[in-house]
Amino acid sequence: MSKPFPPKVVTANALLKGDVVYLTANDDWSPNLSDAEVIEDEAHATIRLLDGTARQAEVVGVYLADVKVGTQGPEPVHFREAFRARGPSNLFHGKQADSAKWKKKPYRVMRQNAMRTLLAMSPDHQTS
Repeated sequence: MSKPFPPKVVTANALLKGDVVYLTANDDWSPNLSDAEVIEDEAHATIRLLDGTARQAEVVGVYLADVKVGTQGPEPVHFREAFRARGPSNLFHGKQADSAKWKKKPYRVMRQNAMRTLLAMSPDHQTS
């Protein structure tokens, strides 16, 4: 008896921006995992993977990622996919940059202090 096929989504990186994107049921690429088409049939998954791979002018690194179906749509199963869905780990880039939380004063001060420290340590800026 064969193993059941786990639900999957087609994911890739947008060619021009590098953002993580997911193939929707409407054949669009979305940066939101919740918009992704959940595929529960192996043959259909193969076809959708080929569809995504053929769009080389839009995306790179197309593959199938395991998901589970949640109340808000597909949810990542593996840490790697959860990390990719959140965006870059640097708060000042990508999806996380849109969050107003990092813009509050403590983060801004921490960033300024980090930059001052880096400049002080840089061999190009040392005076002695």
